[in-house]
Amino acid sequence: MTKLPTTCPACAESLEVARLTCPGCAMQLEGRFELPALLRLSPDDASFVLDFVRCSGSLKDLGQLRKQSYPTLRARLDEIVARLTPAAADGTELKRKQVLDALAKGELNVKEATRKLKELGS
Repeated sequence: MTKLPTTCPACAESLEVARLTCPGCAMQLEGRFELPALLRLSPDDASFVLDFVRCSGSLKDLGQLRKQSYPTLRARLDEIVARLTPAAADGTELKRKQVLDALAKGELNVKEATRKLKELGS
């Protein structure tokens, strides 16, 4: 089975699920369904959260697994928690981060990034 994409490959907007299918009876539900917050995390962030859960929430154990310091892991976890909080639920903060990431990668120029950030109200 193909991995579920969570962002549009053309514009990087968050995708919505439009159809659900039962593999047992082939019944289909169509509509606009929001992806759960954990599925909207980047693959790297999702891997971090999965490792954190596998370590029973112990940053010490996670540090041993990932060979990273406690402060590095704490900061990373705090960033992920901030993205999962209700204040980020409207997607504005995620979109802001995507614009800044695209700017850092050279996918957008400063003028385009500034325009997009202004549209988001940043």
